[in-house]
Amino acid sequence: MSRPVKRSLTLRQHRTSVSLEDEFWQAFREIAEAGDRTLNDLAAEIDEARDPDTGLATAIRLHVLAHFRTR
Repeated sequence: MSRPVKRSLTLRQHRTSVSLEDEFWQAFREIAEAGDRTLNDLAAEIDEARDPDTGLATAIRLHVLAHFRTR
């Protein structure tokens, strides 16, 4: 597995960054494309649903994991 890389996203017109391993980033992108959504839209959806004590990068990883576990 690769080391986390910081990437930028825009959530509700606010720039933020998350550090994700390339494998999670690619899977995150695949999920967004399969749902005909942008990465920013999917990230905003995950951000709104996450527990305030859970970081955005962790919430994205858990979303990716849940997505592929239910396939």
